[in-house]
Amino acid sequence: MNLENLVRENIKRLTPYSSARKEYSGSARIFLDANENSFGSPLKENYNRYPDPLQTEIKEKVAGWNEIKPSQIFVGNGSDEAIDLLFRIFCRPQIDNIVICPPTYGMYEVSAEINDVEIKRAYLTENFQLNVEAIKKTFDEKSKLLFICSPNNPTGNSFSRDEILDLARCFQGIVVVDEAYIHFSGEKSLTGEIGNFPNLVVLQTFSKAWGLAGLRVGLAFASEEIIKLFNKVKPPYNISQIAQQAIAKAFENRAQVEKIIAEIIDEREKLIEKLNDYSFVTGIYPTDANFVLVKTVDADSVYKFLLDEKIVVRNRNNVELCAGCLRITIGTPVENENLLKALEKFTA
Repeated sequence: MNLENLVRENIKRLTPYSSARKEYSGSARIFLDANENSFGSPLKENYNRYPDPLQTEIKEKVAGWNEIKPSQIFVGNGSDEAIDLLFRIFCRPQIDNIVICPPTYGMYEVSAEINDVEIKRAYLTENFQLNVEAIKKTFDEKSKLLFICSPNNPTGNSFSRDEILDLARCFQGIVVVDEAYIHFSGEKSLTGEIGNFPNLVVLQTFSKAWGLAGLRVGLAFASEEIIKLFNKVKPPYNISQIAQQAIAKAFENRAQVEKIIAEIIDEREKLIEKLNDYSFVTGIYPTDANFVLVKTVDADSVYKFLLDEKIVVRNRNNVELCAGCLRITIGTPVENENLLKALEKFTA
């Protein structure tokens, strides 16, 4: 894999925007370089200055947690920004293609459509595992990105680490492993492999296990060369000062995060056990995430019934290989109990 050959020519030629805070990021007595409002704002907090464009503090904290270098980390406006940047860096519209493994996270396909990039599909097996041979037959010389979501959304299961790395060895493009739900899984993250695979990009997020979805902060881990490309193409101030401060503060409470993860996993197992008792449930798929995919005799009817009960789950009935399925996020003990009580009325 030659990274230089994968990058679009316009990105190679691109001179990135040079922001005031990137040109000078040290301390000073007076800043008159960025056309900020020096008089302040109507808010009590001081947000009149632009934030750190490279999110240095966050990267240092994340690097220490993951035992990698800050220069191997990109901080984005959710994982979705990293996904979109991958298209803009590597995929030529109407020429290149990507490979996805449905059923999977829908933003890969949406981003491809937005960027006018062909989508090739290698469907999962009936038990929602990677079909490695089918994937290898699907990609060609114009395949630039291979997306693998593990634990997968909407199915919840993790994929074989060895199979993913096997694909990374033979794929001549970028292998993107989306680990949004990795912290609910007993599987080890692939972030430790980015030094061994220069074409590997691992995505994570603060939205799930960290409970910070409203901040919209995601992470990409990759080689320094790929991270430099992310930083070259991204908007200058893609993460707000509010979000950066909140993420830094959250790292002071990592023990609480671990406690909440354990509680979610415990509630997940309890919910699975009780859902199996309902006659309309025909199967519950193995999950390493903070949700379960439940197969029912009539997903549309159960979904509409729960809406009448003011309970919203995700109807996945029309998704490939997910006919009859509902995706149910693990709630608090009270929320889960209310869900179960409502479903008792459905079965009556």
